[in-house]
Amino acid sequence: MPTANAYAAPSATGDLTLTTIERRDVGPNDVSIDIKFAGICHSDIHTVRGDWGPQQYPLAPGHEIAGIVTEVGSDVSKHKVGDRVGVGCMVNSCKECKHCLAGEEQYCLNGNVGTYGSVDRDGTITQGGYTSHVVVNEDFVVTIPEGLDLDVAAPLLCAGITTYSPLHHWGAGPGKKVAVVGLGGLGHMAVKLAHAMGAEVTVLSQSLKKMEDGLQLGADHYYATSDPSTFEQLGGTFDLIINTVSASIDISAYLQLLTLDGTLVNVGAPAEPLPVNVFSLITGRRRFAGSAIGGIRETQEMLNFCAEHGLGAEIEVIPASKINEAYERVLASDVRYRFVIDASTIG
Repeated sequence: MPTANAYAAPSATGDLTLTTIERRDVGPNDVSIDIKFAGICHSDIHTVRGDWGPQQYPLAPGHEIAGIVTEVGSDVSKHKVGDRVGVGCMVNSCKECKHCLAGEEQYCLNGNVGTYGSVDRDGTITQGGYTSHVVVNEDFVVTIPEGLDLDVAAPLLCAGITTYSPLHHWGAGPGKKVAVVGLGGLGHMAVKLAHAMGAEVTVLSQSLKKMEDGLQLGADHYYATSDPSTFEQLGGTFDLIINTVSASIDISAYLQLLTLDGTLVNVGAPAEPLPVNVFSLITGRRRFAGSAIGGIRETQEMLNFCAEHGLGAEIEVIPASKINEAYERVLASDVRYRFVIDASTIG
């Protein structure tokens, strides 16, 4: 079986180290991709450290993958050698349930196959983008438009689609007031996308230290949530709130910021439960919802939208040797706004 160079976690507590992993042969419906760039997502850290459940090791994370097609299977029709492509958070699904047939593969009733740490249809454990190359079913490979550089496009495969999908689903656009909680990897893309959609955008962050950045990214307003007057001043204001933080926050307090029929959508995924005071919902017919990435069709739509509007992630490109240092900086919120691994440095 072919192998690939990879940076993988040997255990839940060990640093990621250079190793080799197995990749399957290219099947009739597969695409082999030479990985050029891979984004570092907070989910990578949660997963390899066992925060969301036990894993099989070694595990190479990474689900923000941008690269070039180097080989295609005999039955592949969607991609060809030399194409600029991306792979996001999933690499397979049943393709038969009602959600898959509707283009919502992320909600596959039989469970989609995650890009890493999941059991694929052939029984193997998937390995992600911190690798030299990847072999993926063509249906889960998207085209990166020419208007997007591969390095700034890579984080769009998670951070971009994770925020685009709820903004699109809940109708962010002209005349709508949208708040984004947290200005990190997800939050900065939510601001860019909501602004490009035409919404009035407010950032709600712990402090004002990133205020200049937030306004440059497209926010119209910026408030510190550490200031109690923020919640008094903004009560009943927003049509939609996108909560991007992975830490526990007072959801009931944020629900009070919604106008009648407003929706608070969680896309950050803290390990602990988030309690809700039901009266925060009842008193304004408000909704507390969640959203997970997007389907393949919507992911392509998002990439096309970003190319049309000149939107890419704000990134810091690093060599693979600095992955462990980058993890610590992510946990310390010391990145503006997404680390991207130069995959040519793997191996």
